[in-house]
Amino acid sequence: MRDRQVENCKFRRQYSVDYYVLDFYCPEVKLAIELDGASHDSDEAIAADQARQAAIAVLGIRFLRFTNQEVYAHLDAVIERIAETVRELRIHLTSAPSCINFGTP
Repeated sequence: MRDRQVENCKFRRQYSVDYYVLDFYCPEVKLAIELDGASHDSDEAIAADQARQAAIAVLGIRFLRFTNQEVYAHLDAVIERIAETVRELRIHLTSAPSCINFGTP
């Protein structure tokens, strides 16, 4: 993730959004990457993660979540999933209208 290794995107570590801190964030495509360890397995932690994600998603930020185990065991697949998502988000950004005129010309 460092030095723009994934689709030439700059990912920031421990990025603050509102009252929350994201593990990794790419402002260019508004993509958050969350890595979840065993502490995220309880029902309470799952509910808290869902509420946190919903609050941040309102800001237009898309999430990808991976377990630490996925990263350790399948790093190449994790990186490819991130790269695919970045490519999809870039296509979406370039096809969206750049501005909308709500007033008179």
